[in-house]
Amino acid sequence: MLIEEIMIKDVMTLSPDNTVKDALQAMRVNKIRHVPILTTEGAVIGIVTDRDLKEIVPSSISEIIDHSVYDTALEDIMTTNLIIGHPMDFVEEAAVIFYENKIGALPIVSNNKLVGIITETDLLYKYIELTGAHQPGSQIEVRVPNVPGILFEVSKVFHEQKTNVLSVLVYPDKENDATKILVIRINSMNPLTIIQGLKDSGFEVLWPNVPGIIV
Repeated sequence: MLIEEIMIKDVMTLSPDNTVKDALQAMRVNKIRHVPILTTEGAVIGIVTDRDLKEIVPSSISEIIDHSVYDTALEDIMTTNLIIGHPMDFVEEAAVIFYENKIGALPIVSNNKLVGIITETDLLYKYIELTGAHQPGSQIEVRVPNVPGILFEVSKVFHEQKTNVLSVLVYPDKENDATKILVIRINSMNPLTIIQGLKDSGFEVLWPNVPGIIV
């Protein structure tokens, strides 16, 4: 999946000479936590986050409140060593960038112009969508041999049971390099016949595998 498919295209932006007060208002009104800072030509030169503002805006319990900070220009507090993405980058690559750099938002730039933005919340929701976790269903975990064609063999069980698969994730088996763990979500709230079918086909069902669940 490409970033352009999930990025926010209608991005709230400010200029370097806007103030802290402007940023606070923009975040409050638009319910956002990141504001890219653009030049008059539309080039991204910085970003201001709610964390940046919290560091400069005085606390409500502070004994001395300096109201002049609200007039501080954003160019004085914005982050300038930006990490940016491109619309044709893969979402998976963006997730790695978020994780490795501990960032909360990624401006998306094409032809030196801001065309969108994605946030860690966008990535989390997309993960939920891709795994089908937001839909009613059941999750099954199966240990399988790490050999070509094994996913096809497992899928036969679901085909025979006429069960729709919402998602399949493949994880390394920490206990054995010769096997993999398949995490499968199906659109059935009763996975008992599927579990039995997997076991009858010789696969090891890790979850659900509570004693007595299969009669």
